[in-house]
Amino acid sequence: MLFHTLLLSLSLLAKGQKPLCHILESPEYPLLSKDGDVTIGGAFSIHSDVTLPTMSFTEKPNSFICSRLNLRELRFAQAMVFVIEEINRSNSLLPNVSIGYRIYDNCGSRFLSMKASMALMNGQELTAAEACSGQAGVQAIIGESESSPTIVLAKTTGPFHIPVISHAATCECLSSRTEYPSFFRTIASDYYQSRALAYLVKHFGWLWVGTVNSDSDYGNNGMAIFLEAAKEEGICVEYSEKFDRSEPAKLTKVVDVIQKGTARVIIMFVAHIEMNILVEQLILKNITGLQMIGVEVWITAVNLITPTSYNVLGGSLGFDVGKANIIGFADYVLKEFWETALPCVLTEGNASQIENNCIQYMDLIPFINYNEDISELRYVNNIYSGVYAVAHSLHSLLRCKEKQGCEKKQTIQPWQVIEFLKKVNFTTKTGEQVWFDSTGATAAKYDVINWQRGPDGEVLFKQVGYFDASLPPGQQFVMTDKNIVWAGGQAEIQITVSSVQKNTGQMLKGINVF
Repeated sequence: MLFHTLLLSLSLLAKGQKPLCHILESPEYPLLSKDGDVTIGGAFSIHSDVTLPTMSFTEKPNSFICSRLNLRELRFAQAMVFVIEEINRSNSLLPNVSIGYRIYDNCGSRFLSMKASMALMNGQELTAAEACSGQAGVQAIIGESESSPTIVLAKTTGPFHIPVISHAATCECLSSRTEYPSFFRTIASDYYQSRALAYLVKHFGWLWVGTVNSDSDYGNNGMAIFLEAAKEEGICVEYSEKFDRSEPAKLTKVVDVIQKGTARVIIMFVAHIEMNILVEQLILKNITGLQMIGVEVWITAVNLITPTSYNVLGGSLGFDVGKANIIGFADYVLKEFWETALPCVLTEGNASQIENNCIQYMDLIPFINYNEDISELRYVNNIYSGVYAVAHSLHSLLRCKEKQGCEKKQTIQPWQVIEFLKKVNFTTKTGEQVWFDSTGATAAKYDVINWQRGPDGEVLFKQVGYFDASLPPGQQFVMTDKNIVWAGGQAEIQITVSSVQKNTGQMLKGINVF
């Protein structure tokens, strides 16, 4: 193929024509897409697992096989499409400019994350005239949900100055404007959450704790900040363990350390998928009665609720970014999304024809009539703010006016979008004020959530306090509700200050004691 392309280019040169660049393989097509005057890319892990093809290096490998639908990530993609359609209906924001989208499913794989990054930068054209150096395929990218793949995305697109706006990547490492000058996020850095966790633990007088974190950029950076803050607050750490979803031996060790440890309060700075795996093992070992302290990625994760998980997670306390409050979104995911973004569902014909048209969407289709998870959905407000931030940037860049419209013929360079993103300051329909600080992040605000049971036995995520970094020191952390359920679903606190002090005195020779 390469030789053929070279011959074609030489032939064109001989005829005095300018050579064409040809893509060597088929372009990587998005899961969801729509054309527009401008285009925003999206990267989400709509599936959680991926099966790698056999790499024999003697033949072309088969495609990756994605499995285990992640409903929350599907909602993020739906939210992005919903917001874009809302903006397209607006007469005041980008009045005569339509926004298109190209959304890729990375299936929880960093390799596929990089593949999607390249596809978003290159576009889907098979040939390019002259040098392959035209406009980027997208003006900005929304994603990803975890820090490590977001780092891959930001580093891949960074040299081309394509802005990446994440709704959930919180690693403090992403605050470096030297390394990530084109990265923005509609969520705060974990510098604030990690320190808030130390304030929460100190508030209840728990001075003897264990810690577990994901062995990733997110977990390692977040836990390092917590340990430093814990030292400042006089909190002693019996053990500090970490594991990765792909390392079952380390997971087994973590469970064993928790089971044998004396600490009854465990800080879990663990990513969503790792928390699922860890809880399954704690249930199998019947490890209950521990006071779990959680982070925003799992404390309100609906799929952690199972018939047996409350024995482990009942009474958990942790920080959360707030519920979705976007008018019309719950109805949109029931009907309009499937009619517009996934038109194959409405294809007329027999069952086999519909199946062929919808083959890549087959495990999405069972959720056509389901929206019960929307009431507890988080991060959607952040996606809403991120897409609107891009729209406001483009609105300013294209010198849009409500009656005259926008200067549509103007060439948009990605670096220009970055400069206008730095200046955005607006309030969304949900009441959120959106602007970015010098690190590209928004203000740190969290709800304190407590796992409780409702009157019918259902699990509730009840707000019992808040943390607001914009308030003066001493007023940032506030507990607003005394009706807290504790470890194991107990109505009374089982871990007293005196028992913590006793353990602290007995274990002064333990590891990681400050």
